[in-house]
Amino acid sequence: MFEYMGDRLSKAIKNIKGMGRITEENISEAMREIRMALLEADVNYQVVKEFVSNVKEKALGLEVNKNINPDELFIKLVRDELIALLGGEYKELETKKNPTILMLVGLQGSGKTTTSGKLANLLRKKHHKNPLLVACDIYRPAAIEQLQDIGKSLNIPVFTEGKIEPTKIVSDALEFAKENKHDYIIIDTAGRLQIDEVLMQELKDIQELVNPDETILVIDAMMGQDAINVITGFNEALGLTGTILTKLDGNTKGGVALSVRHLTNVPIKFVGNSEKLDGLAEFYPERMADRILDMGDILSIAEKVGDVISEDDAKDQMKKMQRGNYDLEDFLNNLKQIKKLGPLENILKMLPGARKMGINNVNIDPKDMAHIEAIILSMTPKERRHPEILKASRKLRIAKGSGRSVEEVNRLLNQFEQMKKMMKQVSSGNFKMPF
Repeated sequence: MFEYMGDRLSKAIKNIKGMGRITEENISEAMREIRMALLEADVNYQVVKEFVSNVKEKALGLEVNKNINPDELFIKLVRDELIALLGGEYKELETKKNPTILMLVGLQGSGKTTTSGKLANLLRKKHHKNPLLVACDIYRPAAIEQLQDIGKSLNIPVFTEGKIEPTKIVSDALEFAKENKHDYIIIDTAGRLQIDEVLMQELKDIQELVNPDETILVIDAMMGQDAINVITGFNEALGLTGTILTKLDGNTKGGVALSVRHLTNVPIKFVGNSEKLDGLAEFYPERMADRILDMGDILSIAEKVGDVISEDDAKDQMKKMQRGNYDLEDFLNNLKQIKKLGPLENILKMLPGARKMGINNVNIDPKDMAHIEAIILSMTPKERRHPEILKASRKLRIAKGSGRSVEEVNRLLNQFEQMKKMMKQVSSGNFKMPF
């Protein structure tokens, strides 16, 4: 997502690199590139027009400090306007009330039922909630069974009474939640192929009955400009408190994310970034702007790592690195932790300059990590702690035990030694880039 747009924006900004100052003449080509990049990314025409006008007006009004390059100022302007377009500040989901009631609405095919499960999973992990999923889509074939399967895989209860009146299901679900001390209730409502008066009335009836703390629209980011009409229709009928954009990991141009907030004033609260049930992320406009401009998203990486590596473990590993005591046992534990983060290439894409370095096109075969793990597991605990004792006969045994070659064992050991040296330098503050 956003790669094409980001590349075009970066190219536009390069056009004014080396200029002594910002003038209407030397930013005209950059502004033309920016306009085309946004339009081709399916950003609404009116939004593009306002964005370009704002950047140009502010750029021409700037006094360029001799210590700051014009292109750096221009990047800051573009970044600030992107952040404003994406909503400015992060809008937090309501989680403080007990119970908190959240109602998910949307068109069929938007991924609403799966998103219900993802959201319940996130709330349990990050906010330590005890969520209850409520199956109210009584029309779509197998919708109830789908939610039950999701709940079972996550070990999160699903309340269902089959295909009876949705308001009755919700009313009974509230009683069930109270009796079983569920502090967060997520209602998966019926979808529709298009905005339909009968089903919209059903949503209004549920909303009136439970008075939800949040009414969130789940919408497919690949819809393009039609998404604006859908959001507007739901918002006028139900008074939305936010949206969740799904399928942002797919072949989407990202224009919806840049148009939604500005045109509807409905904040984006989450984005779906993978099909897995942990593939839901809170939407931070500032972080998203940085990723568009290839400035990276270090905070999101830190949060992901923080979910699988405790602060105490991180401190212990840092001490080992500084003393040069980091061994293959530690490395094996780290490999297992890294696997919990999801596909490694998704983490690498969040690094600053990822597109410039070509990391965005990197595909890491999970089998390679499995081979490394197999080699280390074929070692004895003593060999993992003291790899210097690994001579020819031991290496041959490890190769046979792991089903790999002796060359692969040697390669792993050499790479590990190089990594150890670099880690010691980095943790001691003596690291120098090799170029």
